[in-house]
Amino acid sequence: MRQRQAALAPFRDHGIAHRGLFDNTCDYPENTLAAFQRAVDAGYGVELDVHLTKDDHLVVAHDANLGRICGSAVAICDLTLDQLREYRVFGSSQTIPLFSEVLEVIAGKVPLVVEIKPGFTIARTCQRTDQELRDYQGAYCIESFDPRALWWFRRHDSAVLRGQLAEPAGIDVGSGSVILDRLLANLAFNWLTWPDFIAYNWRGASKIAPHLWRRFLRCTMVAWTIQTPEQLALARHSFDAYIFDSFVPDA
Repeated sequence: MRQRQAALAPFRDHGIAHRGLFDNTCDYPENTLAAFQRAVDAGYGVELDVHLTKDDHLVVAHDANLGRICGSAVAICDLTLDQLREYRVFGSSQTIPLFSEVLEVIAGKVPLVVEIKPGFTIARTCQRTDQELRDYQGAYCIESFDPRALWWFRRHDSAVLRGQLAEPAGIDVGSGSVILDRLLANLAFNWLTWPDFIAYNWRGASKIAPHLWRRFLRCTMVAWTIQTPEQLALARHSFDAYIFDSFVPDA
């Protein structure tokens, strides 16, 4: 346990740029190579999200469909990589990158947080993510709102650092169950997944559940998503590390 917590030191020492150091009104929008390069150049860690295309390529995008980021409400899982390449992110010159391309940009220079999205293909997404990270030289971890992702890594590649994402309101992982949402909000599956860190909505800093689990697991607490210097100042009292966007923290 101590060794795993020590391995999280790079994440505590760097602010983690949410979807890269992005600006969706410029030519470096979220989850693009340009945004990730800016984060690396500035010395910030990187948080990103992965999805699978129709032809089993692992790509980096936050949403399951392109409506918000590309103006076309088509699901990533319904497109081949070649079809996906035709879209531009927020009208910029940037396209949705392959996960392997992002790894080449980051190249171990800053810590990397990979979020596994809930969905029917979550096991395959975990498998493909694990495959592409096997030879990666650098500090990285995975996180997810869905405990099934953490459970997959605990079973198949337990050396990978894993984090449970949560927030007080709960997150819909596709079950349609209000009870399950409440269990997720209170981190009720931690006994099974045994996360190395808890990534919790910073606004829920006063909630009892994450701090009880933090003490029991002796794990790291990460705040998401910090969007102002004032929020960061408040979060520092309750969290060990933070994920940010919409501003650039002081070094």
